[in-house]
Amino acid sequence: MKTITIIQARMGSTRFPDKVMQPICGTPMIGLLIERLSKAKSIDQIVLATTENMSDDILAQYASEFDCVVFRGSDKDVLDRYYKAASIVEAETIVRITGDCPLIDPQLVDEVVEFFSKKKKVDYLSNTIIPTYPDGLDIEVFTFQSLEKAWLLAEHSMEREHVTPYIKESGQFICENFKSEKDFSEERWTVDEPVDFEVVQNIFKYFHPRRDFSWHEVLVLRKEHSDWFMVNQHLIRNEGAQLGTGQKLWKRAKRVIPGGNMLLSKRAEMFLPEQWPAYFSKAKGCRVWDLDGREFIDMSIMGIGTNILGYGHPEVDEAVYQTITTGNMSTLNCSEEVYLAERLIKMHPWADMARFARTGGEANAIAIRIARAATGKDKVAICGYHGWHDWYLATNLEDEKNLSDHLLPGLEPNGVPKNLNGSVLPFSYNNISELEDLIRNHAIGVIMMEVCRNLEPEDNFLEKVRELANINNIVLIFDECSSGFRQTFGGLHKIYNIEPDMAIFGKALGNGYAITAIIGKRAIMEAAQSTFISSTFWTERIGPTAALKTLDVMEREKSWERITQTGQSIGERWQVLADKYELPITINGLASMISFSMTVSDRIKYKTLITQEMLKKEFLATSTIYVCTEHTPDLVDQYFTALDPIFALIKECEEGRKVDAMLDGPICHEGFKRLN
Repeated sequence: MKTITIIQARMGSTRFPDKVMQPICGTPMIGLLIERLSKAKSIDQIVLATTENMSDDILAQYASEFDCVVFRGSDKDVLDRYYKAASIVEAETIVRITGDCPLIDPQLVDEVVEFFSKKKKVDYLSNTIIPTYPDGLDIEVFTFQSLEKAWLLAEHSMEREHVTPYIKESGQFICENFKSEKDFSEERWTVDEPVDFEVVQNIFKYFHPRRDFSWHEVLVLRKEHSDWFMVNQHLIRNEGAQLGTGQKLWKRAKRVIPGGNMLLSKRAEMFLPEQWPAYFSKAKGCRVWDLDGREFIDMSIMGIGTNILGYGHPEVDEAVYQTITTGNMSTLNCSEEVYLAERLIKMHPWADMARFARTGGEANAIAIRIARAATGKDKVAICGYHGWHDWYLATNLEDEKNLSDHLLPGLEPNGVPKNLNGSVLPFSYNNISELEDLIRNHAIGVIMMEVCRNLEPEDNFLEKVRELANINNIVLIFDECSSGFRQTFGGLHKIYNIEPDMAIFGKALGNGYAITAIIGKRAIMEAAQSTFISSTFWTERIGPTAALKTLDVMEREKSWERITQTGQSIGERWQVLADKYELPITINGLASMISFSMTVSDRIKYKTLITQEMLKKEFLATSTIYVCTEHTPDLVDQYFTALDPIFALIKECEEGRKVDAMLDGPICHEGFKRLN
C-alpha cells in the first residue's frame, strides 16, 4: 500500500499569519516539520498541499527545495485541494498532518500507520477522536477511497474546509481511535497563536542542534521547565475548528489594536463573547454577511444607527461612486459643502451657519469650542452621551461615576488633564432643579444635552432648559447625532418646538458615509473665526455628497415616518410577547431606536441568551433595534417568530431552569471594560 503524508499548510492563517514560515533556530517551522516527518519509516512520500494564493508562493518555493511534492489548490475548499493532491501521487493510504504541528513524532506516526494497516476493515484511524496525546501530535490515517467518497458527497462548508469531518461524522465509514496508555490531552504543543509558538520555540532551542528528539523527551522537559509550557494553557484544544473566521480575526485584532477595534459599541464582547462574527464581508439592505459567507438579518444596531435607509442604498452609493470617479480631494474646496450647509439651514430656519466634520465626537468637540469662544466661559453642563474627547470625559475627574447614567458606565478619565476637573458638570434628564443648582453655583457658559434618548421630556422640561439658558446668557446645544432624522426630517427638537442655539447631526446624515454637521445662530457660529478649528479630511467630498443624496431620498420616502411606525410596532410586539410569558420588561428609547430591558436579576444573562439563540437562527439581535426602511413587515414577522421560543426559554429559567447551562460562553459586557 502506497502511504502518502499530506501536510496541509498555508501562510494565511487568520489567528497567526505566516506562522508556518516563522524561523526556529534558523529554520522555518514547516521545514522542521518536513524534516521530522521524513524520518518516519512508514511514509513513502511527503506532499505539501497549499493554496493558489500569491501569499503562498514563498511557502511553495521553500517546500519544493525538499524531497516532497508541492500541490496548490483551493483556499476555501480544502477537501478538494486534499483530494487532488492525493490523486496526483496515486496515494492508497493517506496520513494527514497539519502545518502547525512541528513537534510531530515520526515514531508515533509509524505506530499509528502500523496499527491502521492491521485493521483491515477500518476506513479512518486517528489519535484525536478521543484525544489522549498532546495537542500538536495529531495524526489521521485513512484510505484514498474514503477521501474520494467524502470529496464526492460532502456539501456543507464545514465538511469542505476541514477535510475529514464528513468521514468522521457522516456514519458511512468505520472509524477508530488510537489511544495513549496515559492521558496527555491537556498538553498543548500545536501552533495556533503566538504564545503557542513561544512554547514550541523554547522546546527546539533546548534540544538544538538535535531535531530528532521524541515526544517522550518533551514530556521530561515539561517536568523540568514547567513554566515554559504554561503561557498557552488558557487556549482551548481544536478551538480553530469551532471558531468562525471573524472570531479568529477578532482574537488576532486584540493583539495589535488596543481594545480590538475603533468603536466600543462594536466590540464582540458587547454582544456575544467568543461567538459573535465580529467582521462583515458584505452588507445590503438590512442583511449582513460575515467573513465565512453566512448571511444574517440585522435586527440590532444597523451600523450604530448610521443607516436609516439600509446598507448600501443604491442612490446614495451611486452618488458617491460618481464623486470617486471625478475626484474626492483637491487643492480646491468641494462645492457640495456649501449646498449641504444651505440645505440644513433651510430645514432649521433658526440656524444661520454650519460647520462640518466626519465623526460625532469631533462635532461635539467643535461645538463646545465654538460655544466657549462665544461666551467666554469654560464651564459646561451636560446631559447625555457626547463622545470621547477630553472636554467630555473631564466630567468623571471629580467622580468616576458622574457619567454612569449617561449611556456608558465605567468610563475612566485616564489621560484627561487633571486641571479640567470641575469644568464639565452633569445633570439628570427631566431634573430641572439639578440644572438650576449648577447654574446657581457655577459660571455655566454652555448647556450640552441630548433632546431625548430613553425618556420623554416631562413637565415642560425642555422649555424650562431653554428659559434658563436665555435668562443666564448660556449657549444651548442639542446633540442630535443619534436622534436627528429619526422621527422628523431634521432635528428631533422640531417635534417639541424648542429651538437651540446650536445643534449637531451625525450618524444617519450620510447613510453610512462619514459626515457630521454643526449648525447654529450666526452670532455664536462666527466665534469659530476667533479660534482654530481646522482639519484636512473635513474637506473631502464623499461625506457631503452622500449627505445631500441621503436627504433627497429621506424627503422623498418620508423615511422618518416609516421607521417610527415600524419601531412602534416592534415595541408593542415585545410587550405582547413579554405578557404572553409573564416576563417583566421595560420598553425604552425613541421608537426608531427602540430597546427593552427585563427587570429581573439575570437580565444580562437573558440578553446574552437572546443574542446567542437568535444568531443560530441567522439574526443579529440583542435588546436594541435601530430601525431602517429595509425592516419590512415580513422581516419583522420572521424576527418575532424566532424570538418567541427564546422568551419561552427565559420563562422556564425564571421558574427554575438554570440559564447558565444554556449559555455557550461568557455573558455580554455592559458599559466600558478593559479587554485582555
